Amino acid sequence: MHFMYQHTLFGAYINAIILLFLQRVLLLVASDVDALCACKILQALFQCDHVQYTLVPVAGWQELETAFLEHKDQFKYFVLINCGANVDLLEILQPEEDTFFFVCDSHRPINVVNVYNDTQIKLLVKQDDDLNVPAYDDIFRDDEDEEEDSENESDGSEPLEKRRRFEEEVIERTMKRRQRREWEARRREILFDYEQYEYHGTSSAMVMFDLAWIMSEDLNDMLWWAIVGLTDQWVQDKITQMKYVTDIGILQRHVSRHNHRNEDEENSLSIDCMRIAFEYDLRLALYQHWSLYESLCNTSYTSASLKLWSVQGQKRLQEFLADMGLPLKQVKQKFNSMDMSLKENLREMIEESANKFGMKDLRVQTFSIHFGFKNKFSASDIVYATTSLMENIEKEGSETTNFIKALDSLSRGNLDKLHQGLDLAKKQLRAIQQTVASCICTNLVISQGPFLYCSLMEGTPDVKLFSRPVSLCLLSKYLLKSFICSTKNKRCKLLPLVMAAPLDVEQGTVIMVGIPPETESSDKKNFFGRAFEKAAESTNSRTLHNHFEMSIIEMKTEDRSKFLDALISLLS
Repeated sequence: MHFMYQHTLFGAYINAIILLFLQRVLLLVASDVDALCACKILQALFQCDHVQYTLVPVAGWQELETAFLEHKDQFKYFVLINCGANVDLLEILQPEEDTFFFVCDSHRPINVVNVYNDTQIKLLVKQDDDLNVPAYDDIFRDDEDEEEDSENESDGSEPLEKRRRFEEEVIERTMKRRQRREWEARRREILFDYEQYEYHGTSSAMVMFDLAWIMSEDLNDMLWWAIVGLTDQWVQDKITQMKYVTDIGILQRHVSRHNHRNEDEENSLSIDCMRIAFEYDLRLALYQHWSLYESLCNTSYTSASLKLWSVQGQKRLQEFLADMGLPLKQVKQKFNSMDMSLKENLREMIEESANKFGMKDLRVQTFSIHFGFKNKFSASDIVYATTSLMENIEKEGSETTNFIKALDSLSRGNLDKLHQGLDLAKKQLRAIQQTVASCICTNLVISQGPFLYCSLMEGTPDVKLFSRPVSLCLLSKYLLKSFICSTKNKRCKLLPLVMAAPLDVEQGTVIMVGIPPETESSDKKNFFGRAFEKAAESTNSRTLHNHFEMSIIEMKTEDRSKFLDALISLLS
């Protein structure tokens, strides 16, 4: 039994799904790679079963509400992917009673009303995902009709017995009110604890793949999309190392099942054939499509460990390459053109030298895919390429155009789009590393007491890229890693980071993200979502909480300093 649909049995869950497959469906899909992968799996399932559907990309709450309002008359069945779980959906959308929502969303915590509403909201959640939801009776209670005191007012002239009964009723009512106040205080506390931190559950693409598997309709393509969805969570640093390794293990069993079945046909490795393999690969971004040198310089892990923004760091990089015994000419040319003899033991050579230079985690468990002879990609290659297509700022395409391009790049028939994504991803990784280096070299990261703060100025190179949420989050995470390697201050190493970048100069707005401290044992839980809300409320700052990630907000530039002051005092 692999799925849990709220508190009902597996049979009811599948019945709900079967019901969905008999309808016309509106798909509302968030703009992240995991959501795109989950969408691809569901689209393939819908195609198998000839389900009619319409796909609408939604980048935030406003778009979600607009899309719902525009389509609510034509559709009764809505599937929400990576959006909708962490707010009271019925409160926000005010749907009719015959409207149903299937929500597959990795955002946690899930809003309690969504969890306990069995009729209109169906949560697609893996059974072993511990949601830690408070008990129903702790947060909901039926209001007993409290009788009005005035009805039984006594004028003192009634018989003694009646008077005594009246006094008892007064006492009982007073007790009930006190109990209610105590219950409400406890409820507030329970909900505060439950909703305080934002984090992520199992990748939505993995949940969708599980669904396909239960329906015996899982294909190798779907399995690959599940792998890319999980890898997206790892690249974006949304889940713990422990969760990542556990989920890799689950997918590995499916990979063995799918990629051994018809070996004779597959050994021919025709161009149409695809093969997925488990690998213990190097944690170097895009290195098989770049030069080893560029990849070392633009991967956050190696760049931060070697402190490449400093002269000393550049010297260490040269020493590192010398230790491996790789000629600079080889390292700087395209990976594909390197001598075969060097490539054969490359991973072992790099890992051995990396250990000497304090980089103990340079290998990572992952998967790669082969299309025919020529084309080989690792799961993280796909994540970087798809993300960069989605957040492309080079061509003045609409967000929907970018979304569709990114979605298309995930199909194996569209290798040209994928290569376009890889080229864009290299530019974006370079831009991130250059921005990290300039922030550290010009001391732009400042300690504000309870958190570190960094603000990008208008006119900074590549600043437009960082008005996009995923790129800004990646930059913030890379910057925090690098800052921790560069600072001597022990206290600063344990602090979270708030980062701001210009959003719309004409409108005078900034986009701001908060990320948790970068520690070995980090549980990846983020408290900034709630803190941002409170700071905005207490200062009447003009903010927009439009992102599905609560820890990303937009605000008027002139409200920023009072907002930050409130945030400092709130977290101190």
